[in-house]
Amino acid sequence: MIMRPLLRRLIAARSGAALLEFALGLPIVLTAGLWAAELTNYAITNQRLSQIALALADNASRVGEFKGTGFTQLREVDLNDVLLAAKQQGAPLNLTANGRITLSSLENSGGTQRIHWQRCIGAKSGATYDSHYGKTVKADGVTYDPDAGVNTASSGDNSSQHPGTLAPNGMGENGAQVSAPADSGVMFVEINYLYTPLVGKGWFTSTKTMRYVASFVVRDNRDYGQVYNPVTTPTTNRLTCDLYGA
Repeated sequence: MIMRPLLRRLIAARSGAALLEFALGLPIVLTAGLWAAELTNYAITNQRLSQIALALADNASRVGEFKGTGFTQLREVDLNDVLLAAKQQGAPLNLTANGRITLSSLENSGGTQRIHWQRCIGAKSGATYDSHYGKTVKADGVTYDPDAGVNTASSGDNSSQHPGTLAPNGMGENGAQVSAPADSGVMFVEINYLYTPLVGKGWFTSTKTMRYVASFVVRDNRDYGQVYNPVTTPTTNRLTCDLYGA
């Protein structure tokens, strides 16, 4: 009999209802909030990588030194500038520490498509992060040629001995390749980036590789003979694709 009044008072009690509802609802609200944050971060990362690829291809299609002969010479310092600009643009993502950027010059000489030279920046290495659409190789057809498209002779010009690699189908995914216009070139950019989840590995998504490409036709009357590195000014280190570093 003593228990009946106690049970009636317990049933009628409402003092802990809000706390109980909060305790029951918190896991649902927290999970939804974390999922939304992860989804937003993933979308923003995709957008940033896309914009970096487009900006790099656009910048690389414009740079060079006009020589007053109707042609613009592309120099190593120009390539370093546009790649370092991409690095700065990707700093919030730690792009060059967690990924790899490859800039290729796809050129059309007399109807022949070739990858004349490539420049890279980024610490990630291996098949996942290196170019998926071709690389400049030596005469053996396998070994990467860092000297493709440059003059390495102490006197004279031996750049023609490093012509790059034929790319008869252009560059890009099968069925969506891009090709350079006649007697012109295309700046082709690849970004491969290791995405790390914001919340935690395996909660909503796992680490994955994001890949973006972009291309722009060269905007000026460029000299496609070689990438220049003038000796009249301090020579610039080449960011060739056999080098890995952030």
